Amino acid sequence: MKVGTDGVLLGAWTPLPEPCRRVLDIGTGSGLIALMLAQRLPSSTVLAIDVDEAAVAQAAENFLSSPWAERLQAEHVALQDLQAEPFDLIVSNPPYFVDSLKNPDAQRRAARHTDSLSYEQLQSCSAQLLTEGGTLAVILPAEAEAPFLTLAGQQGLTPYKITRVHTRANKPAKRVLMALKMETSLSSLTSLSSLTSTLVLQDESGAPRSAAYEELCREFYL
Repeated sequence: MKVGTDGVLLGAWTPLPEPCRRVLDIGTGSGLIALMLAQRLPSSTVLAIDVDEAAVAQAAENFLSSPWAERLQAEHVALQDLQAEPFDLIVSNPPYFVDSLKNPDAQRRAARHTDSLSYEQLQSCSAQLLTEGGTLAVILPAEAEAPFLTLAGQQGLTPYKITRVHTRANKPAKRVLMALKMETSLSSLTSLSSLTSTLVLQDESGAPRSAAYEELCREFYL
């Protein structure tokens, strides 16, 4: 579970609330998203957590090798057990296979299945850890959009930005990026149409990245 398209998209796409002093990355893996947000938020501190001890060790090593080491921290802890001051921004590329055949490798299984962190747990814990007006940003399989939004309403989390991700324009959405806010003033929104946009990763020219995808991730290219 190293660098992948999902993590890159979330790290580059996530809208940044103001102020944004404290950031939490849930299920950090190699620390990719935490590093991207440290780059985007030069005045913020980022706590990256994971239930996989080896992943946390790798993230910590990557943090120390980065220019933002003093603002990044990796901790081996489950979200359900985390005790911390509130965060202005919480991001997660969460486990997303709910009912599919499980991988026999325990480490990959924990990273890809919701056994260790359900969507409901992710939302309820995030709601408790967010500041008023804070943002929860996630990337999910496209088919999880509706049930995730239903659960969010029960936690007082209101969507304010949704981007459906297509590998090609003629294919159905494969992923959905969502930003939800802990802010009661947004509860009157009744339609998602004004919040929703589309991102196509590869255009018909066959280039590795579409112009929109390239522009989104431009600041992170070597």
